[in-house]
Amino acid sequence: TTIFQKLQSAGITWKIYINTDQTPCASNPTPQCLLTLSYVQNFAWGQTIPANYPNNLATMTDYFNDLKNNTLPQVAQIEPASDAGLDEHGSDTDQYGINIQLGAQYVESLINALMQSSSWNTSAFILTYDEFGGLYDHVPPQPAVSPDGIKPKDLMSGDVCSTVTGPDCDFTYTGYRLPLIVVSPYTQKHYVSHTVMDTTAIVKLIELRFGLPSPLNKRDAAQKSMSEFFNFNFPPWMTPPTPPAQSTSGACYLNQLP
Repeated sequence: TTIFQKLQSAGITWKIYINTDQTPCASNPTPQCLLTLSYVQNFAWGQTIPANYPNNLATMTDYFNDLKNNTLPQVAQIEPASDAGLDEHGSDTDQYGINIQLGAQYVESLINALMQSSSWNTSAFILTYDEFGGLYDHVPPQPAVSPDGIKPKDLMSGDVCSTVTGPDCDFTYTGYRLPLIVVSPYTQKHYVSHTVMDTTAIVKLIELRFGLPSPLNKRDAAQKSMSEFFNFNFPPWMTPPTPPAQSTSGACYLNQLP
């Protein structure tokens, strides 16, 4: 079961926004095409979305229009714009350099548009990163609850866990730490969380906010609610901040600065 299934069953509005730039969907943004650019396609239920919920797969043009028209859904997911070259993954070779500043500028455009819209005073934008940026992390993975008690079944011959066992050969540990930023009128100023969570804490927040029955599995059930990020009694950012513009002066490379 996906979180979108639970939202649909509970009558909570939702959308998945997808950047179609430099993809075949740019000139043909049908729900069937948009599905191929969304991770929800990996779920059996996701394959039913174009036929059953075609308006729930949308483009980034729709995102900006929904902000202008105050028609955002109650829950939205924005897919990464990797195919459009608007990613924040660094390159592992100077031969194919990637300017991650363009990805940061793209994210800036999404957040600034929300802050400047009428939806700002009721929203929380949670920015997550796919990876940790390749930087050394002195904090080791942390124990976690197995989602369903089912051990990995897709190990390849020669994988380390195919020859040895250990706690990190099961779904009972987190991975490395990932950056996460919460942008909202209600977020505490200058706050850094030191609580161990994983990204299913976002699912937990959605479940609690909308009163969804039962968790997806044991992993999101065990997460913190993310309430520590917020001050709902005295919202600190009802007037949104004005962060500096993202620099696009040049990419950083493996062996030199711009």
